Amino acid sequence: MKCYRIKEKMEPVTPKDFKNLPYQYVVTMKSAEWTRRKEKFDIGMDLDPDLQDTGSTRAEVNYDSVTGGFNIPARENVPGENHAFSFSLDEKGIIFIDDEGFCNSIIRRIAGTKRLYNPCLERFLYDFLEQIIFYDREMLEGYDHTLDELEDRILDGNTEGVLEQIADIRNDLRDLKIHYTQLIDVCQEFEENENHFFKAENERYFHLVGQRIERLLEMLLTLVDFTIQLRDFCQSKIDEKQNRNLAFLTIISSIFMPLTLIAGWYGMNFKYMPELDKVWAYPLVFVVSVMIVVICIVFFKKNKWF
Repeated sequence: MKCYRIKEKMEPVTPKDFKNLPYQYVVTMKSAEWTRRKEKFDIGMDLDPDLQDTGSTRAEVNYDSVTGGFNIPARENVPGENHAFSFSLDEKGIIFIDDEGFCNSIIRRIAGTKRLYNPCLERFLYDFLEQIIFYDREMLEGYDHTLDELEDRILDGNTEGVLEQIADIRNDLRDLKIHYTQLIDVCQEFEENENHFFKAENERYFHLVGQRIERLLEMLLTLVDFTIQLRDFCQSKIDEKQNRNLAFLTIISSIFMPLTLIAGWYGMNFKYMPELDKVWAYPLVFVVSVMIVVICIVFFKKNKWF
């Protein structure tokens, strides 16, 4: 279990009992620790440790607490396993139940890099939510750069594997869209402050971080539209290439169709076919065949069919 006192710099503390503490606190622990230590808290909840296996990010207002969970896509592998943990808070502090240790990594970053000019639970939550989305703008810009590269490949006529890459990016963006939407809902739940755990003048923190998430969502939706356009563009290039190949095969078939007719005609070998006994028959058929090929090629090129 890790415990911090909310001050200008997050201060590690080790209180024996969390009832009637004279300061606001942040605690992270594993589900087994919560089962053993929950009597030491008067946060007014009966939190089921299975909440850490939540499949979504949410906040639920109870009579004397706000409980919920976070389900955060791993930025290095968005479709992979998410970081999932639960939380509960009241006006005295917040408890995170996290078997993975993801919360500790966020809080250590806050404690090591942040100086709270207005030390309070609201400001900590603001920084916590900001850390969740801290690198997301760069991540979305990376997706944008990748899509630009795919567009250049399509323009160069190299469409191999492009549709699969676009589909992978769209899947990532879909998961992130759900994540951002749920984060916005959590910020709005905090901002509503139904239980009056937060000071009215500090509700602005949740509004600010909610706006930042909304801007990320707008950027993401633009990328989603780009993937749709790029997919259609790539498909049109693939269709165009297939049509050219089909047209080429059709032209080749058209050129050799008269030759096939000649070969089939003289392949019948009837006894009284006069040309079979003539010395000039073979050279004549050869010359006629070459002339047919040349005439067809000139005709098709003149009409720009290939």
